[in-house]
Amino acid sequence: MNSLAHGNNTLAAEVTNISAHGIWLLAHGKELFMPYADFPWFKDQTVKSIINVEEPSPGHFYWPDIDVDLTEEIIEHPEHFPLKVKIT
Repeated sequence: MNSLAHGNNTLAAEVTNISAHGIWLLAHGKELFMPYADFPWFKDQTVKSIINVEEPSPGHFYWPDIDVDLTEEIIEHPEHFPLKVKIT
């Protein structure tokens, strides 16, 4: 009897925690922290919007409900990318 091959892992990126200080994203075995001070777009969003994350290409994350695109590089080194949105 032959067993069917396991399918591909379709969950490449997952929000694992949301706190008063920021959110944690797990991607490819690496946990990335995004503090609200550097990523203010997430602060007043619903849990549903924050956990709805896609990875259209490796290391590129997209939150369609809030139209936010981030790369792993931006998340790990926000100081290299000083442009920030002003929330009014």
